[in-house]
Amino acid sequence: MPTQIQDYRSPKVTVIGAGNVGGMLAQRIAKENLADVVLYDVVEGKPQGIALDLLQAHAISNHDRKISGTNDYSDTKDSDVIVVTAGLPRKEGMSRNDLLKINAGIVQDVVKNAIALSPHAILLIVTNPLDVMTYLAWQVSGLPPHRVVGMAGVLDAARFQTFIAMELKTSSADIYTTVLGGHGDLMLPLPRLSTVNGVPITQLLSEDAIARLVERTRNGGAEIVKLLKNGSAYFAPSAATYKMVESIISDRHRIFPAAAYLSGEYGLKNIFIGVPIQLGRQGVEKVIELQLTDQEIATLHASAASIQENINLLG
Repeated sequence: MPTQIQDYRSPKVTVIGAGNVGGMLAQRIAKENLADVVLYDVVEGKPQGIALDLLQAHAISNHDRKISGTNDYSDTKDSDVIVVTAGLPRKEGMSRNDLLKINAGIVQDVVKNAIALSPHAILLIVTNPLDVMTYLAWQVSGLPPHRVVGMAGVLDAARFQTFIAMELKTSSADIYTTVLGGHGDLMLPLPRLSTVNGVPITQLLSEDAIARLVERTRNGGAEIVKLLKNGSAYFAPSAATYKMVESIISDRHRIFPAAAYLSGEYGLKNIFIGVPIQLGRQGVEKVIELQLTDQEIATLHASAASIQENINLLG
């Protein structure tokens, strides 16, 4: 008897928001042949135009992934991962928290509509202020907390990694960094747990140099906004988001920092904040609890208090 071939459904990722981050992310997912992509935006014609442009790159990129653009949520049905990038981008002089109420309304609307059609999806939030929007998305979606995660730590760690490489004039490929806390001014880069091919940077750089790089990391996004004058970062954020999507779709169980729900870890409860996690097809598989010093715990709790204050502002 002939062998029966089971129906195969290609993984599907919906990217909500066809701005620079969303468009670059769609391009990365398709080019790496990871999944089919649906690009959603409220602006008529914009996601369709970007999708058509990406489709025309098929022969050059050597992939056959389906890419579609839409203004209709029904096209996002049965997504495996929903990435929310939609929202007002930060402008010069504007903090992430200035975006709070505007982007809260956007995130509530898109999450409610998208998750209704893809109730089994993993929800990945990129919209700022990141930690607050991730908490809000969890509340609106009704999903268990392990299926909601925020992209921040991967980006912040990459920025710290880059600045260390620039300072030491060495390859960033040999550098591994750890950054905890909220995606903002109170984030917590951990120099003692950041290494160059296994050597802690505390043995390679002076305290003053490390303090300068930590501060630059905390202001990494604002520095780019100031230089661009009209816009914000998107190459690094889209690359960081892709790294998380790839770990989910390919079930790689990778460990990196991200905004995850805490239920007592680090002495914190009922909050999403940047901590090391293991991420796979089911979402956040575990939160990894590091042994922190008293000062590091105090800084992490101060970051959490700032996030909670903004959550409270939403009512």
